[in-house]
Amino acid sequence: MAHKNKQNYSPYKARNPEGFKGPLKGQHKKPTEIYSRDEANDRLFDIFRNHEFSHISHEERTKFAHFYELLMKQQEVQNFTRLLKFRDIAIKHFIDCRILADLTDFAFPLLDVGTGPGFPGIPLKIHFTKEKILLAEGVQKRVEFLKKVREDLALENLDIIGRNINEHFVYPVNSVITRAVEDIPNTLKNVMSCLQEGGRVYFMKGPGVDPEIKMAESLDEFYRLEKNLEYTLPKTENHRRLVIYRKIKNAPLPEEEDNDILLDDRI
Repeated sequence: MAHKNKQNYSPYKARNPEGFKGPLKGQHKKPTEIYSRDEANDRLFDIFRNHEFSHISHEERTKFAHFYELLMKQQEVQNFTRLLKFRDIAIKHFIDCRILADLTDFAFPLLDVGTGPGFPGIPLKIHFTKEKILLAEGVQKRVEFLKKVREDLALENLDIIGRNINEHFVYPVNSVITRAVEDIPNTLKNVMSCLQEGGRVYFMKGPGVDPEIKMAESLDEFYRLEKNLEYTLPKTENHRRLVIYRKIKNAPLPEEEDNDILLDDRI
């Protein structure tokens, strides 16, 4: 991941329209209330049921409640998410990420590029308990949080990469996923060396993603647009686009970086 796209068309990014008097993007806002794990579990049961997500298992829901607790306690001391209301976290973080397992198939290992505090990688790992998932994040405080989540939730076969992903990252993966980190062409270039031929890149985007798709036509030699799925989070007005590219050709590997490319100490 090189530079973040300042013109990202995603709904996931906080925006501050002219004249807006609330907290500016990047300011730390603490949760006013943190529900206990049991209370969060009960509330998730109701929200999932009301939003056509009652098929989530008890075990998954319990881990989501635990993840919520860890995320909100971390938010008290560091700014990790702009979503603080429980309902927003349940829908716009948990359902938003977990629904992908119902919409498409994944090949593993799966690399989550720019995962932040673990989205979408942690919700997907809660579902795909046995499959290998890698979380890539360049901000150290988030890396430490991800390690704690992995330990406390007892998530196995989950590796954490404490760096940004670029063309020099060559650890082989069969799928890449990213949620509103940068524009499509930049991500496709940055994962060129690690994504295996035939592998897919999954972009979680908003309704205005068409300009990015147009820009990505410059990479038609290496990637083919396989799916452009419009959907809405169940029983909400939150519109989404899932854009999937398949890698059809490898590019020559770049010259080797001076820095070693390592995963965390469990690799």
